[in-house]
Parts: sequence; structure tokens; C-alpha cells
Amino acid sequence: MGGKVRDYGKLAKDILQAVGGEENVIGATRCATRLRLVLKRSNPKAKEKVGSMPGVITAVENNGQFQVVIGQHVGEVYEEFSRLINIENPDQEVEKKGTVLNRIIATMSAVFAPFVYILAAAGILQGMLIIINLFSDSFVKTGTYQVLSFISWTPFTFLPIFIAITASKHFKTNTYIAVACCAALVSPTWAEMAAKIADGSSITFLGLSLTETVYTSSVLPPLFLVWILSYLERFLNKRINEVVRPLFVPLLCMVIMVPLTILLIGPVTTMGANGIANGYNFLAENAPVLAGAIIGGLWQVVVIFGVHWGVTPMVLANFDLYGRDSFQAYQTIAVVAQVGAVLGIIFKAKSQETRKVSISAAVTGLFGITEPAIYGVTLRFKRPFIFGCISGGIGAIVACFFNPYYFAYAGLPGPLTIVNGINADYPMSIWGILTGSAIAIILPVVLIQIFGYGEDTAKEADKSPITEGEAVGYLNKPSDNEETINAPFNGKVIPLSKVPDEVFSSGAMGQGLAIEPSDNKLYAPFDGTVVMVAPTKHAIGLRSTSGVELLVHIGLDTVTLDGKPFTLHIEDGAKFKKGDLLIQFDREFIQKQGLKAITPVIITNTSAYKEVIVENVEDSSLDQKLFTVVK
Repeated sequence: MGGKVRDYGKLAKDILQAVGGEENVIGATRCATRLRLVLKRSNPKAKEKVGSMPGVITAVENNGQFQVVIGQHVGEVYEEFSRLINIENPDQEVEKKGTVLNRIIATMSAVFAPFVYILAAAGILQGMLIIINLFSDSFVKTGTYQVLSFISWTPFTFLPIFIAITASKHFKTNTYIAVACCAALVSPTWAEMAAKIADGSSITFLGLSLTETVYTSSVLPPLFLVWILSYLERFLNKRINEVVRPLFVPLLCMVIMVPLTILLIGPVTTMGANGIANGYNFLAENAPVLAGAIIGGLWQVVVIFGVHWGVTPMVLANFDLYGRDSFQAYQTIAVVAQVGAVLGIIFKAKSQETRKVSISAAVTGLFGITEPAIYGVTLRFKRPFIFGCISGGIGAIVACFFNPYYFAYAGLPGPLTIVNGINADYPMSIWGILTGSAIAIILPVVLIQIFGYGEDTAKEADKSPITEGEAVGYLNKPSDNEETINAPFNGKVIPLSKVPDEVFSSGAMGQGLAIEPSDNKLYAPFDGTVVMVAPTKHAIGLRSTSGVELLVHIGLDTVTLDGKPFTLHIEDGAKFKKGDLLIQFDREFIQKQGLKAITPVIITNTSAYKEVIVENVEDSSLDQKLFTVVK
């Protein structure tokens, strides 16, 4: 576990096989240290097996995600993994799992993780400039300083463009359209217009007054822009002729989304982000001991579950509003405390293997990355993790009496970014952070020397590989809150989006698929009751005993046949068993009338369920699963 590995392709294949293969993977993203997978269904054995693989620190399941903690080589593993599955297909709707909060956290992770090191590098550069200016008053007046300074601020100034790139991939929309829209938000021309509005001028768009909100360094406005853009682009793609689509879709997206953002989305979301930031600031200013204790003591617990990206908009809003932020000051102390816990184990441990792993974790902790320390060392022995949290809380409480702030954003707060707390207007800030960090790194070392670091709780995982049959068997096994629905007849499966009838293809009637039948008999796919039979006998509505409502519409426009090719074997209101013959029909007659026998099979009460998983299959048979309904 956590050992070095060079064959990233093999590791990616092993992970994919362990989680159930490509058919079980809905989506995949990565952050600074984790490969994050969204699965149709997780296998309890997969977590243990993946966690024991060489090159993997651990595996965590949270927020509807199967998270594989890899560390600094996660990028290489993700690249290999992305080659094994189709995760970049813009036509494929990635199904969301979990609560609204879980989806928000997953989105923040997917959006910020790919460029967090860019922000971290810019923050470190700002810290270096701060240190140089401490020793040279004249350096700030040089051209060298000016060039390095604007380089360090560039990623933050054009942050909406970074967000456009990553968010467009997450929301499955055109990256170039997203970049064009978000680039307009940071246009110098708009900045000039906003400045005039702020000075009292009135500027309108189609009669509506514009506000002075600017979007450099903003997070939520571009994020919401791209999210809404993803729906608008899909709407336009379905309705604009393919001959003019490449030109008119970008045109309409830009002329709709940019004004909409400036008029509504931007001001509202900016107000929301600022409101959250002000709420935290109120706590930090009026109950600093409580704020320090919570962040310093519990921040690493948040990291365990991979939800730490959720605070990014608030932190960036603080820098944008006030040019400073106390949250990252307390974050740093929490990170330093885990490094201190690892150092305590290094000094105490007799096992060379334990010391070797701990030294590696301590090095990565210096750069603000604590997952190797937490999963590989402190949480593994339990006691050091608790000591680290206690020390982080005490250190942050002591620091709060010095009004600690960061004055430059740190992508990965940690020991190397402490200099971001230096500011001439707040001379005590850096002393508070240094004092809190000293407590955070020394106290766990002392506690571990006195009380020890406990017993190793890591147990050896079953090394036998997950066989293909075992993975597929679990994949096809429904859980207690799920119901599977099989095909009502044999035939060729067609995605619903390709059905030449907009009522069905738009998904307005619910999720589903279509089947081009290869025989003439429709059978019951589950036990249930007939709730509707069309007068022309071409469509039938079924309700399962658990409440799933299924519409089977035999052929397209077959209502015009007045029931001639259809023979009913059941009537409205009757109960039936799975496999009962419901309707016979004459495919040849339908086709001779110039109509298609393509049969949409729709779950009409889709909205009543947490999730409806449509299986990716090419052919249907009576024992073929088509849907899994999650209650």
C-alpha cells in the first residue's frame, strides 16, 4: 500500500477491474491526490482490494464517489484510466449521484483540482516577493518586481477562464464556447464600463440597468455561467439545423449567456459568495476562539472525506473583498499539526518501514498535501491523528489572539506558505501563525513520545484478484433499495436520443430507451398491473408492484393504424406476472404501411426516483436488464 509504482497503465487497469469494469463507471475526475470515480454500484470488496494495490495510499467512499488516494502520481494514473473508459464524450450524460451537497462538493473538486497547482505556484511566488521586500525596500520599485508581481497575479485575474476550461469538461459542454463567454467577463472593456457605473453613470442593456460587478478572480459567476450554458447548448443543438449549427450555436450562446450573467447570474452569485464569506468573517471576528478551534482541530477530518474543495469560493471571495483571509491561516496550522504527528512517529518508531513511510508523508506535508500523512500514517495508527487534531485546534486558538491572516492565496496551505501571512499593516499576523504552527508541530511530537503512537490498524487485504465473473455478478445484483427491469421483447437497442420522434427523444416523458423488435410478442418485464391500454392497442402502461410505471409504445405513429396489427392478451386493470404475454403485433404489416417498428420503453415516473440507470446494451432479450431504478 502506498509503495512506488511505475506501471501506471497496469494500476489503472487493476483499479478498473476491481470496481466492476467500464460498464460500472459513470464518470471519472481527479484532484491533487485522488482519482474520483462515480460508480453505478460499489462492490464492498473493491475498496479493500484497491486500497492494497501498490501505488495506492487508500480507497475512500464518500459523496457518491469511489475515491482512490494515490498522491503525487494521480495525474499519470488518471491519464491511463481515461484511456480505458469514455469519460470525455460530450453526448453522454453523466448521471449524478448523492445529495445536492455531495454534487456541489464533487463539482468543486472537478473544477478546481486540475489547476490548483497553478494557483499554489502563484501563491508561493507572491510569498517569495513578500520575503524579498522585507530585506529590500527598493526592490518593489524595480521592473523585475513589477514583472514577477503581475505574473503571480495573472492566474487569479483570469481565474474565470481556468474555471471555464475545467467546468466545461465537468458539465459536458463546448470548451471553446465556455472560454469565450467567461473571457468576456474579464474583458478590460467591461472593467471600464463597470468603473463608470460605480462612478454614477447609467449603462443599460436592452433597457435593463447593468451593475458595477466585476469578475476578475471570481468563482461562482463563471461556474454558474458554464453550468447553465451546458443546458442551453444542448437545447440549441437539438433544434438548430446541423448545416448552420456550428455557427449559430456559439453565436446564440454568447449573446444569451454573457448578458444574462452580467445582468442576473453574476450579481446574484457574487452576493451569495460574499454573504458566505461575511458569515464566516463574522464568526472569526466575534468568536475567534471558536473559529480557530473548529478549523484548526477539524479541518483534517474534512480532508479525510474529500470535501475540502467546498470552501474555495468563500476563501477567494475574502481575498477579492478584503485582500486577506483568516481561514487559510487556520488551515495552515491544521496541516502543520499533521506533519508534527508524522514527525512524532519518525522519532518514536523502531520499525524502519514505518519510519520510511512517515518520512515520505512528512515531505509531502511540507507542500500542504496531507493525504499521504493521514491515510498512510496518522489515521492508520489512530492516536497520532487525534493528537494532530488536538494540537491543530490548540495552535489555532492561540493564533487567533494575534489576528492571523493570509494576504496571498495559497492553493495548498502548509508550512511553505506561512510567509503569506506577512503584511506591514498587520504586523502581529505572522507572529500568530508562527506561534500557532510551532505549537501544532511540537505538541504532537511530545504527546507521541509520552503516550506512544498506538497499534497499526491496517489489516492485510485479500490479495486474490477480483475475477471478471465476481465483478459482473456483483454489478448485476440489485440492492434492497433498487429494482431492475428487464426487456419486454427481443431486438436491437437504440438510445432514446436517436428515436426520430422529439416527444420521446427529448426525454420529456421520462428516461428510457427504444428497441427495434426482432419478434412479434410483448412480454411483461415484471410483476404488476396494467394501468393503461391505448384504444388503438399500440401502447400499454404498466405499473410494477413497487410502483415503477413503464410505457411501452409499439412503433412510431402506429396510432394511425387503428389497432389492426395488434392483438391484446390482457385488459386494462388486470394483474400480470413477469413473463406473461401481453400483446402480439405484426411487424411486417407496420413496416408495409411505411412506419417504423421502433418501440420506446419509458419509465414515466422517473422523477419519483433518486436515480434511473439505463444500461448500455446493444441487443435486448427477455433476460436482459434494461434499467435499474434506485429509490
